[in-house]
Amino acid sequence: MKLGIVGAGNIVMELLSFVRDIPTISLQAICSKPDHQEKLLTLQSQYGISQIFCNYAEMLGSDEVDTVYIGLPNHLHYSYAKEALLRGKHVICEKPFTSNLGEFLELKEIALHSGLILVEAITNQYLKNYLSMKEFLPKLGELKIVECNYSQYSSRYDAFKAGEVLPAFNPELSGGALVDINIYNIHLAIGLFGSPEKVEYFANMERGIDTSGILMLDYGEFKCVCIGSKDSTAPSAVNIQGNKGYIRLTGSTNSIDCFDYVPNKEQPIRVDRKDHPHRMYDEFIAFDRMINEMDMEKVTDRLEHSERVMRVIELAKLSANLVFGPDRSKQ
Repeated sequence: MKLGIVGAGNIVMELLSFVRDIPTISLQAICSKPDHQEKLLTLQSQYGISQIFCNYAEMLGSDEVDTVYIGLPNHLHYSYAKEALLRGKHVICEKPFTSNLGEFLELKEIALHSGLILVEAITNQYLKNYLSMKEFLPKLGELKIVECNYSQYSSRYDAFKAGEVLPAFNPELSGGALVDINIYNIHLAIGLFGSPEKVEYFANMERGIDTSGILMLDYGEFKCVCIGSKDSTAPSAVNIQGNKGYIRLTGSTNSIDCFDYVPNKEQPIRVDRKDHPHRMYDEFIAFDRMINEMDMEKVTDRLEHSERVMRVIELAKLSANLVFGPDRSKQ
């Protein structure tokens, strides 16, 4: 993979902290705003990035870049991904994929028609411990209750309360708890159990944005609750309960450091199969393989998963009368 990075924020810093551990990924370029040029020069020197750009179109014109990683605010994902695809580049787009389902479907159509790789960077779908959870699910018997809580008091919430609206709490920029933090719970649930029969979202609203909320997913035979909060905190955890035992994950659904499988009336069995400390490592190993092997079957599978997630988000927004991002919906 000949990678061009767009953005210079926290998520890009996380990527740069480990990506050199994957020798088949070549850091060809990084692009950000002109007033970030000094920072880009520092990153270029620190991480051995071949080129820096302050103009996105110029980076897309480079033959040395075959894949673009979009690590920008949520509302920019669609436009930057579309431009890259139309210029013949593979795209790795940070979560949430787009602001609405219509945008996603358009990107999917462009990518598949052009034979290009398009994937969502969503950590938990590739983690070895998540894949291990799938193996243990049948041991739980009939599923009854699933609870996912990812709560983290946002460093930007105090500013929001004081009247300063930053992207994380701006509905026009596709912010809010549902798509910023609860989305990890949604991906986990959809990845493990598929699409639910019913979706309902109960949001705590402040100045037009959901600062926290409870998403109810009804699977008929069992019920799933996904809690995401940026205005309060509590220990993040996942409980998957069946009539023969349960799985307990202590921690957030974006990392899954380990989990316990607990058969009824027996001692917990700790499961930890990760082999790299960074939560984003496994997904980039997978993306690199997909691109190097042009594995369109796997890409199609991943896009189908992302579409199921986007449809749940649309239903959640509808149930809570949530409106955010530009109105390009084509449902």
